[in-house]
Amino acid sequence: MTAGKGVVHGEMFPLVNIDEPNHTRFFQIWLNLPKKDKMVDPSFAMFWANDVPKYVSEDGKAQVTCWFGDYFLNENENGNGDGDGDGEDEKKRNSPPENSWANDPSNDVAVLRLIIQPGGSLVLPPSKVKNVNRSLYLVEGYDHGVKVGEEIVQEKVVLEMDPSKEVTISVQDDASGAVEFLMLQGKPIDEPVAQHGPFVMNTWAEISQAFDDYGETKFGGWPWPSDEMVFPQEKGRFALLDGVETFPTGEESTDDGEGDDDDEKKTDENVCEAGGDSDDNKK
Repeated sequence: MTAGKGVVHGEMFPLVNIDEPNHTRFFQIWLNLPKKDKMVDPSFAMFWANDVPKYVSEDGKAQVTCWFGDYFLNENENGNGDGDGDGEDEKKRNSPPENSWANDPSNDVAVLRLIIQPGGSLVLPPSKVKNVNRSLYLVEGYDHGVKVGEEIVQEKVVLEMDPSKEVTISVQDDASGAVEFLMLQGKPIDEPVAQHGPFVMNTWAEISQAFDDYGETKFGGWPWPSDEMVFPQEKGRFALLDGVETFPTGEESTDDGEGDDDDEKKTDENVCEAGGDSDDNKK
């Protein structure tokens, strides 16, 4: 989501279990915008889980979820293709909103989730352009003794990597479980940052103006009667943009459609996602 000049959005998660807790675990990643794009129109792109490219190593011990970036897309036949060599195996990166910092290939933005099983290894390739930042977050499995390059890591840590060099990540055979990393990469915008609450601007005067703008316009408002809207369980996962609902590939709502009139009141500056989201940030 590119919030641009302002948007009200909702992150809603389906009730999967009605008789036990519904645990939710996710990363919320904010990608800043340069000053020239701070006031662009809001826009949104939904990356459903079953459409996101995935790489699996030949031995099945390493997996990369390519939430964004031109990495690991065509390494093997274990992704979203059919594996018959007819060209259908080619995986394409997700397409962000037009004004996202990630939309320019020269910024080399990448958001990758890496999972490596005991006895597995994965080679992170060098960045495609120079002068990018690459951070590697060790999320889970740090007590298993994972090796990053020549370094043994045994604690939750953020590693600032040299993006110009490839590095091998490996997990020893006798580790008690998998290791999970989050890799974030991109060319720095290199502008002043002022941040308060959900607003990210370049100056504190602009932050104050953002609060004034929200107070005056509500950034287009909210199309439903409650701030904490709850939809019927049978509706399933959906995204609503510009009055049009979309669903994950192979899924569709079993809702009877009541309330569609309310959905049509949605303006260009209202976005709702249920079941997952992708954030590009923020006014």
